[in-house]
Amino acid sequence: MPILEYVCQQCERQFEAIVLGAQQPACPACRGTQLERRLSVFAVGAGKSDSFAGGGETFGACGSCGDPRGPGACSMN
Repeated sequence: MPILEYVCQQCERQFEAIVLGAQQPACPACRGTQLERRLSVFAVGAGKSDSFAGGGETFGACGSCGDPRGPGACSMN
């Protein structure tokens, strides 16, 4: 079951939805169906070196655009 990220084109709310088969999600705020699908990325830690505390560790891809340089590296607001 994929969890997909969307942005509603009517109210601009960003949300995640579990989509089954050909199901069409709707915005939870305004129930709009004009949605833009976004790249969904997540981080999985495998040990002490995969820390988000800084000190030279990497963060992974940006959650908004998928930029491999990490969160805040892209120009998206």
